[in-house]
Amino acid sequence: MKLAWATLLALLACTANAETLSMNSGERRVTLLELYTSQGCSSCPPAERWLNDYIDDDDLWNKVVPVAFHVDYWDYIGWKDIYATPANGERQRDYARAGKARTVYTPGFFANGREWRGWTFGMGPRADNRRAGNLEASLDGKQLTARYPDTGQALELNIVILGFGIDTRVERGENRNSTLRQEFVSLAHAAHPSGNGQWQVSLPEYTRNGAKRLGIGVWISEPGHPAPLQATGGWLE
Repeated sequence: MKLAWATLLALLACTANAETLSMNSGERRVTLLELYTSQGCSSCPPAERWLNDYIDDDDLWNKVVPVAFHVDYWDYIGWKDIYATPANGERQRDYARAGKARTVYTPGFFANGREWRGWTFGMGPRADNRRAGNLEASLDGKQLTARYPDTGQALELNIVILGFGIDTRVERGENRNSTLRQEFVSLAHAAHPSGNGQWQVSLPEYTRNGAKRLGIGVWISEPGHPAPLQATGGWLE
């Protein structure tokens, strides 16, 4: 009987550990790399394939946190992107309104809140070695606790659930008869304010929509400004 209880307790401990994820950015700034894309855009697949390569990159999570935000402003040309939301397009417009991009387009990259086109030359974004403060986050089940140095002003904690291994057969629009492989897809994004750099919040609700694997991205920004101050992330599965 004692052996059975010991085995059960060990299994419960393993389960608890498997559900706990600790993330730590370190003091140096981690790059939040955002791609604004659409399954209805014929020029987007090359950019997505370039972003997909980060899955096997040693810099993933500790130096770069990639996120693919699907926008809905191309849905009208024949194919509705199920990962696209109006909020994603509005986030991209916020960058344009802030003077960080000349216009809104796809595929559009932003590295740490600035328009970036280096991917067309096969280059990754240049590392930002400035000290940005350490962002610590831990996930226990669906509850996330985070801490960032108190700056004396309001901050927002952004959480994005990322979908991986998504294969979509596009039947209409510019990419008709193509099967798209997409990684780092934003399945849900939420922001939570704080006045002291500490948070204890729930993960945003999401639907897998064919994602074979999940990840999470976490970053800090100022209210009303999409540009990140610090970022971190990791695999959920």
